[in-house]
Amino acid sequence: MNRFSLYILLRILLMITTIMAGCWLWWNNYQLVVILVIPLLLTQVFGLYYYLNRVNRKLTLFLEAIRYEDFSIRFSGDNKLGKSFSALNHQFNEVLEAFRQTRAEREANLKYIDTIIQHISIGVLSFDTDGKIELINPAAFRLMGIYRLRYLDELKAAHPDLSELLMQLPAGQKSLYATQNGQQLSIHAATVRLQGRLVKLISLQNIHAELQQKELEAWQNLTKILRHEIMNSVTPIVSLIGTMQDIVKYDMGEDKTEAVEDLKEALETIESRSKGIMDFVNAYRDYTTLPKPQFTNVNLKQLVNSVSNLLLPEMKAAGIIYRTHVSPDNIEIHADETQLQMVLINLIKNAMDALEHTAKPWITVKGTLGNAQQIVLEIADNGPGIEPEAMERIFIPFFTTKKKGSGIGLSLSQQIIQMHGGQLKVVSPPSKGTTFFVLLNT
Repeated sequence: MNRFSLYILLRILLMITTIMAGCWLWWNNYQLVVILVIPLLLTQVFGLYYYLNRVNRKLTLFLEAIRYEDFSIRFSGDNKLGKSFSALNHQFNEVLEAFRQTRAEREANLKYIDTIIQHISIGVLSFDTDGKIELINPAAFRLMGIYRLRYLDELKAAHPDLSELLMQLPAGQKSLYATQNGQQLSIHAATVRLQGRLVKLISLQNIHAELQQKELEAWQNLTKILRHEIMNSVTPIVSLIGTMQDIVKYDMGEDKTEAVEDLKEALETIESRSKGIMDFVNAYRDYTTLPKPQFTNVNLKQLVNSVSNLLLPEMKAAGIIYRTHVSPDNIEIHADETQLQMVLINLIKNAMDALEHTAKPWITVKGTLGNAQQIVLEIADNGPGIEPEAMERIFIPFFTTKKKGSGIGLSLSQQIIQMHGGQLKVVSPPSKGTTFFVLLNT
């Protein structure tokens, strides 16, 4: 029998003894002595009750320690009452130690994350639905040119439009903001729910240097293209002008017929190269002055059929098998019909050019609904595919792999799709055909 049970038995025996003694004294007319026995009996009853409720008090103390995260308490005072008490105290201590370690790890992780946030070069801030700032790091202060921020409204003094932009920016979306000192801030928003409260998390990054670098690279590429095209046309013109001068100087007096023919050929070449320069300039003008889309509701199947009817005679003449499939029939796009026709015509004609030396050539055009109600328009062919070294350059203006072509079609198509809020992608394993994907939102 463990010590706890023994103590209970002894206390019960003591109470029985006290009661019997009180009864004996009562029957022997010692009523005054009985009055003194009653407080002693009550003390023993209270002691027994208190002793029996030891576990309840221990459990209450344990739960309070967890509630208030006071993990310094240790249970060991009644280990001598038996193995059950010792085991219970041991488990209580183990649980409290586990909670203590968890809290220590949580605090260490929070400290680690806070250190990272405070030292990264990307600005980070979070605020609740009322615009109250809950977290902000030094990089955010530096990027916004402020030293203190408690509410988003306080930004209006330095950045009149920034507070409204941060409040209204949807989660998962990005935006650009130009500061008064010339910085270009890339802003990304996310939302998290903390204990039932919605908190918006904002990241700020200065991409001014990156934009300048991209702009410089774009100008360098444009300069190379202009130099290449102009030199290719001007060089033979200059050479032919020299030839014409020699013909006029030395040959006109002898055999005029042959000299005239030479002059005629030279002038035709000059005309051809001059038209080449004009076509190049016109193509560049088309690329840089593309009008904004005039959005209407366009039925995708009717759009594909109208383009197919336009190109079908030419494909039949080339022996190309052409198939279309749009499902469901009632897919509608909010788009500029003329511009989308231009994109489809360009992609299909590119596929036709790629099939010039392909046996049993075919082209398929499919329109379907993808994930999240996204419209997928697929233009595929079984041509030789695009060389890997050209894949990264096919959307660069004026780059072309064809002998005859301005290199403006794909870049113009990409620009149109981007203006529609979509994407133009391509998959082309070598020698396994090419597939262009036009991704648009409904």
